[in-house]
Amino acid sequence: MQAIHTEKAPKAIGPYSQAIKVGNLVFASGQVPIVPATGEFVEGGIKEQTRQSLTNAKAILEEAGTSLSKVVKTTVYLSDMANFAAMNEVYAEFFTQPYPARSAVAVKTLPKNALVEVECIAEL
Repeated sequence: MQAIHTEKAPKAIGPYSQAIKVGNLVFASGQVPIVPATGEFVEGGIKEQTRQSLTNAKAILEEAGTSLSKVVKTTVYLSDMANFAAMNEVYAEFFTQPYPARSAVAVKTLPKNALVEVECIAEL
């Protein structure tokens, strides 16, 4: 088991790794829309937050030696299911067919009151 860390994604805000590589899989922790250079949320709404969350996930996967094209499963956590369509629009900019399996759920709150958090599992 190997921990993955990159400065191109937000530092962990708790006792966890940005990702763990084990065997031929990478398990990336959930990413919220923090801009790594500032430590603050990206400005804007659900579209901007989704884009930043996925950009953070992409950076972590690349540090691990894989990419978004090798993602097999994502989980998207939304603060409000009313944001599903807008999130989905941006999500489609990051993934191509065959699309990863995905779960999308609404939760009561997310870290730092984010609108979205995205985690993924990828092949190496």
